[in-house]
Amino acid sequence: MKISQLFGQTLRNAPADAQITSHQLLVRAGFIRQLGAGIFSYLPLAHRSMAKIENILREEMNAIGGQEMTMPVVHPADIWKETRRWYEIDAEMGRFRDRGGRDMALAMTHEEVIADLLRGEIQSYKQLPQLVYHIQTKWRDDPRPRAGLIRAREFTMKDSYSLDANWEGLEAQYRAHYQAYFNIFRRCGLAVIAVQSDVGMMGGKTAHEFMYLTPIGEDTIIICDGCDYTANRQVARFRKPAPAAEPPQALEKVATPGTTTIQDLAQFLGVPKSRTAKAVFCTATLARGQEEVDQLVLAVVRGDMAVNETKLANAIKAKSLRPATDDEIRSVGASPGYASPIDIQNAIVVVDDLIPQSPNLVAGANVEGQHLLNVNYGRDYQAAIVADIVVAEAGFSCPQCGAPIRAARGVEVGNIFQLGTRYSAAMGCTFADQDGQERPVLMGSYGIGVGRLLACIAEEHNDQYGLIWPITVAPYQVYLVTLPGNETAGGELYNTLQAAGIEVLYDDRNERAGVKFHDADLIGIPIRLTVSQRAQEAGGVESKLRHRAERTTIPQEKIVAHVQGQIAALQAKVVKTVREVPYPA
Repeated sequence: MKISQLFGQTLRNAPADAQITSHQLLVRAGFIRQLGAGIFSYLPLAHRSMAKIENILREEMNAIGGQEMTMPVVHPADIWKETRRWYEIDAEMGRFRDRGGRDMALAMTHEEVIADLLRGEIQSYKQLPQLVYHIQTKWRDDPRPRAGLIRAREFTMKDSYSLDANWEGLEAQYRAHYQAYFNIFRRCGLAVIAVQSDVGMMGGKTAHEFMYLTPIGEDTIIICDGCDYTANRQVARFRKPAPAAEPPQALEKVATPGTTTIQDLAQFLGVPKSRTAKAVFCTATLARGQEEVDQLVLAVVRGDMAVNETKLANAIKAKSLRPATDDEIRSVGASPGYASPIDIQNAIVVVDDLIPQSPNLVAGANVEGQHLLNVNYGRDYQAAIVADIVVAEAGFSCPQCGAPIRAARGVEVGNIFQLGTRYSAAMGCTFADQDGQERPVLMGSYGIGVGRLLACIAEEHNDQYGLIWPITVAPYQVYLVTLPGNETAGGELYNTLQAAGIEVLYDDRNERAGVKFHDADLIGIPIRLTVSQRAQEAGGVESKLRHRAERTTIPQEKIVAHVQGQIAALQAKVVKTVREVPYPA
């Protein structure tokens, strides 16, 4: 491709709303343009890179038995109503009505579509296992699209679906995806880790996310360097310290003016925060049949810990949570800043599983300016639910080995779910087993966002001058620069390289050398060749790798072999990173 004919141009400045490096560089290098919030056009350079990513996805999915297909972007709401996700998913789902007045949905994911196909195509255990996948457009109406392609509303995703007759089969396909995902990301030049994660709106039994660790990430990852424990903070566990046993003491009301925070209360009474009980009120939106209802929830955790909203929402099966207002808190007989679960009415009380083990805590008296000493779970109040609902923090003990855990930021680039019968049971997807008994098919779901992966690769591979694409996903393999006065020789080399099957982006513009070299660095093609008078006088063509400063002059007759060797060496370097990854115990 000649740059003079390329659709899209480089920009000297990034748009003001581009806050992260990948967004800035992908815009400046002419890869993407924004149409609306979280909605992008992928220009030819980006399209070529994404096509290479998609081919890597296809190769790895095919290698584990996948069959590619295509499913619709527009879904009748009926299938989403069968699984109840129509009622459970919030405004993130794109909904509309067709001209016949029928409820429709834009695809967020395709579990319902696969299940609908499944009940018509699979009747016998002899047809299982199966693995199908597609690469398709998705829409999720994120309220806060940000960071370019990292958090877009319209995006392309590879999602695959495994279908099995038993849990052993599902586990085997799940583990195959676990390894295949590491292969995919490493072939794309991106190092990731796999972490335990929340099943979220997908439902099911087990889930892992594949995380690219970066300071720009919105997810917090809990990592133990003493063993293999890793988890998204949303679900991360830790080894909770067992409180010393002591007999329950008598309740005692004390005046505690101006102590609306745990910090203030602990300082006023001269006690550690671990001897206090923190009361956190939320209003939960719950699905009750086809209706949504708001319900006040009181979460109680120890004062030295914080409520994990994901764990809390999962414990009560809430569609969403928001902080309760002061008026809502007062409506159940509590006092903001001085609340406790004692004598609370019309609220779901949920306590962390450490609370029943923690005797004689200080808790609110539900009267402004007063607290209660020696509050004990079981004697003084009961909860509807006892569960792990606290946030894992850096420095806490690993749940597996006890070593201190640490926290890191990350971007989720892929996820895998053991769905089990979550969808097949709801939609009547059964098969006849060897004994003729009808059983629900066991399903798995596995996703990778293609645009987000492209952005993360760009975020990882760049320098002060621009992008540095890994050879496996670069839009072209070679950036050919012709300096003024050498157009004939440049054109001949362009034709020679193309005839050899080498992908070339040819800068044939009538521009200064500095402009051409600047754009070469900005676009980030791995190999740069320069046809100049000086190089021709030295008997060849100047060659430079984008990630290195050294330049060498290659004889004209050897340039094709030289470039082919460089491409092979760069590809081999990537391939060396692909290796077997132990599945976590």
